Amino acid sequence: MSQTPSPAPEPSRDRADRAARVAAMKKAEKAHARRRRVLVVAVPTVAALAVAGGVTAVFLNRPQPPSLDAVKTFDYRGGEHVQTPVTYTENPPVGGQHNPVWLNCGIYDAPVANENAVHSMEHGAVWITYRPDLPSAQVDELKSDVQGETYTVLSPYEGLPAPVVLSAWNHQLQLQSADDPRIEAFLAKYVQGAQTPEPGALCSNGTGTPTG
Repeated sequence: MSQTPSPAPEPSRDRADRAARVAAMKKAEKAHARRRRVLVVAVPTVAALAVAGGVTAVFLNRPQPPSLDAVKTFDYRGGEHVQTPVTYTENPPVGGQHNPVWLNCGIYDAPVANENAVHSMEHGAVWITYRPDLPSAQVDELKSDVQGETYTVLSPYEGLPAPVVLSAWNHQLQLQSADDPRIEAFLAKYVQGAQTPEPGALCSNGTGTPTG
């Protein structure tokens, strides 16, 4: 008795199954890629919004900078070099004739010559002066303000009109204490500021040996 052979698999059905599986895999991959793109766009956007919101919040909550309305202004031109001592109108001086050699910027524990310090201000330095009897803790605070600054001079000064006086070329501010927040604002505005007659000129290689 002859046996009837089993029917052979249908090639077309196998191809259809494979095609369906491949299509399903492609669909899943596209969906995955789409989710990745959403995350790539969404995460930076959320982060940017968070940063922007944080910046806005910081900006809105930031205290107003201290006012410099009390700064007195003057009108001296630069470049007037003299070899003789100068009698200045302001105390301490804020400009005018001065020695051809500038004062090296830094911290001084003893008074310095007006004529050399004025030349440093012509180069963009801020000169911080204080009464010799200022408490040592306040002197230390002033030193911390000057430490590391390349265009700042600190020195004691006899006969000041206030315990602490900040001077830049043609600008001066009198203060009652070394912890006045206007010190930082004054330095930020006037160290190598727009008032400087000779911007970029040195505040080293001159005269004087600062202690810090």
